[in-house]
Amino acid sequence: MAAKGKMSEKKASRKEQSKEVVSVKSKKKNEIVSESESDSDEGGDSGSELSLDTLGDVFSQGSEDEDMGSGSGLDTDSDSDDDAEKKSKAIDEAKEMEEKEGEEELQLNIKEQPDEFRLPTHEELEEEARGPPDLTGLQQRIKEIVRILSNFGNLRQEGATRKEYVEQLKLDLGSYYGYNEFLISSFVEMFPPVELMELIEAFEKPRPVTLRTNTLKTRRRDLAGVLLNRGINLDPLSKWSKVGLVVYDHQVPYGATPEYMAGHYMVQSASSFLPVMALAPQEKERIVDMAASPGGKTTYIAALMKNTGIIYANEMKEQRLSKLTSNLQRLGVTNTVVCSYDGKELPKVLGHNTADRVLLDAPCSGTGVISKDESVKTSKNAIDVQNCSRLQKELILAAIDMVDANSKSGGYVVYSTCSLMVIENEDVIDYALKKRDVKLVPCGLDFGRPGFVRFREGRFHPSLEKTRRFYPHVHNMDGFFVAKLKKMSNSKGGPAAFDEQEEVVEEEASTQVEEAPQRIKKEAFKKEIKRKKEEKPATFEKRKKFKPLPREEISKIREDKRQALREAKKKAKPIA
Repeated sequence: MAAKGKMSEKKASRKEQSKEVVSVKSKKKNEIVSESESDSDEGGDSGSELSLDTLGDVFSQGSEDEDMGSGSGLDTDSDSDDDAEKKSKAIDEAKEMEEKEGEEELQLNIKEQPDEFRLPTHEELEEEARGPPDLTGLQQRIKEIVRILSNFGNLRQEGATRKEYVEQLKLDLGSYYGYNEFLISSFVEMFPPVELMELIEAFEKPRPVTLRTNTLKTRRRDLAGVLLNRGINLDPLSKWSKVGLVVYDHQVPYGATPEYMAGHYMVQSASSFLPVMALAPQEKERIVDMAASPGGKTTYIAALMKNTGIIYANEMKEQRLSKLTSNLQRLGVTNTVVCSYDGKELPKVLGHNTADRVLLDAPCSGTGVISKDESVKTSKNAIDVQNCSRLQKELILAAIDMVDANSKSGGYVVYSTCSLMVIENEDVIDYALKKRDVKLVPCGLDFGRPGFVRFREGRFHPSLEKTRRFYPHVHNMDGFFVAKLKKMSNSKGGPAAFDEQEEVVEEEASTQVEEAPQRIKKEAFKKEIKRKKEEKPATFEKRKKFKPLPREEISKIREDKRQALREAKKKAKPIA
């Protein structure tokens, strides 16, 4: 109520002041009018001019008075303005206090953490090992080490070497993600730090579920429509595949639909499409799948061949044959013969140089499918990988021996693994190039990274850049390797053996050039003997045994030679 009374008093005062201003103006106007009338009575042009000037001065004064009046009105509002200013000052002070407190807290955090990252000492690492793992601290340290290694020259700790940072990174990655020392060391050697983190993070996430349409029974468009109606949300896999579908989510199990039971599609990873696409089978060909179970690649080959020709689907482990045969029957494959042999013995069973194309999806360490099988992180070591590499080298030689180099439409071998190890991929292909007369050809895949031509101390054939590597963090599929070989001849000798023979021939030629005079004499002597033999009639008498000379005669001949040499030396001495 008091506030309302004050406001009413202020309004009344404003009205009174405005009345006073109006009265003053009216008085001034009356005076001006009277003066102007008196001036007009006196007459003359000058009087009119003066009257105009005086009017202008008076009006200007009036405007100034109005300004003053308005100023006096603003003074009446000074109390309210003062209150607003006080409030705004209080708000500004509160903001300043908040900013000051925030900056103090930031400075406190900065003081708690050192400006420069430093590697932990041996004592600090031992203390960490005694207690439970600090995952947050490990993650922060991994990020810092990766940041420093990416710009090592400017960010490194004084006196610390790159090797120390790398060793600490290996330990921290192994502790945080659960890898053994061998596997994490292999990845560190293959990838730069930033890409290494992307790869390891990709292994922690599952790959998308993909389906392959069985073109022997349906089309992709029709299958997609039916599955969408069943509550399975999907899309075409990618531009590079005409039969793949990727599943986002599903309300029903995609492995138990009526379409699955009828063999309209196969649940198959996107990476396993690639070796079959590289093989590019043709109709009415003779093809061997050396490691066929569970049948995804074999049924894809049969679909591309339209059930013509013949496929030998081999699986060494008998317990996996039931899965293979059931998938073949479910998908309606009729051109396949299932067998169970050791892959190394297949050339003896199926015959050498008898197949048009061979697919070898070799057994491997599985270091490219860690997202599916996390036990690989700790179960694989250097010995396991070495054993896999030795088996793969034996299998690829057997695959090459089965292919016919003179095939009109084929003569190809496709080698693939789900491993990222160089010793299981590039090293195996380089070995095959040396041992057999084959060459690498493009895989026919528009994407994927080229294989290694050099890796650490290893140097491989330059054509290995035609091979293809696929990574989960780049292509969003399992880690995979694909290579395609063309057999040039059916001989078992490799190009390297021919190169060695050429080198031997060149060396012999160089020695022959140096000993040309002696060679000419020998050839003339041989020709003379041949001519004499042709002149004499052939006799069939027994060859007489060679009887050596007695020792006395031999010693006498040697002494005569020595004496002749002494005399030659005496004659050669210059006369003083």
